[in-house]
Amino acid sequence: MTAALREMRWWDIDPVMALEEALFPEDAWSRGMFWSELAGVRHREATRYYVVAEDGGRIVGYAGLAAVAGTGDVQTIAVATDHWGSGLGARLLGDLLRRATAMECREVLLEVRVDNARAQRLYERFGFEPIGFRRGYYQPGNVDALVMRLTDPSSVPLQGLIHG
Repeated sequence: MTAALREMRWWDIDPVMALEEALFPEDAWSRGMFWSELAGVRHREATRYYVVAEDGGRIVGYAGLAAVAGTGDVQTIAVATDHWGSGLGARLLGDLLRRATAMECREVLLEVRVDNARAQRLYERFGFEPIGFRRGYYQPGNVDALVMRLTDPSSVPLQGLIHG
């Protein structure tokens, strides 16, 4: 079964939190952080966009984007381990880039753990390039973040990058 993408709503916070805590036990977002982010969607001047992936009634992935003054920022992206390798991460990222284009972003930034080679490869496939580091960004583990940037998200050929 292929996971269906849909906009995240407040009632998705509990299953998203379960996935968040399973995938990121040391530096999981709080419930309040998700509530705060969802407050920035679904209105005329929205600066946030969040999506979930649902497979058989179960949330198996999610992603979020902030967009302000022509710059998008991937806030979070996660896929359940039993869906790794299915192309779901690429679908979620592609959805964020489509929304970044719709929100008139000229560039998209993100931070990724320096020890997360799998995610870095995904971002590189989409044209993101390393531009710097944020020392000790992920707490409490004090893990550095690699900062990556994609210029002109509207030029990314999503069809060739997204499968599954």
